[in-house]
Amino acid sequence: MSDLDPIEGNWYLDLDSGQKFEVLVVDDEAGIVEVQYFDGSVDQIDLDAWQEMNLDPIEEPEDWTGPIDDVEPEDLEYSEMGLEEGEEEWSEDSFPTEGDEGSFHEEQE
Repeated sequence: MSDLDPIEGNWYLDLDSGQKFEVLVVDDEAGIVEVQYFDGSVDQIDLDAWQEMNLDPIEEPEDWTGPIDDVEPEDLEYSEMGLEEGEEEWSEDSFPTEGDEGSFHEEQE
């Protein structure tokens, strides 16, 4: 069924189960594909079974809280982008400048 080769780091959607997963390791010698599902669980799929799966390649999911149970976006103390609530863009004041305490511009010894 699937004419897609498993590629490490790529995400796929199993159209039969509706599960999203990332390919972690492809071991041709052992004939297995190690995957991590969006919920965080890890599994191994036989390469022959892979070929029988009904898969679509997908982009990496944006919601990194997938593997964490019962997290609502309003429960997070900060945004994924590091912006304060109500901000849409980074301001010039958000970046340290040379000489600021903890600045990334400090010289390394």
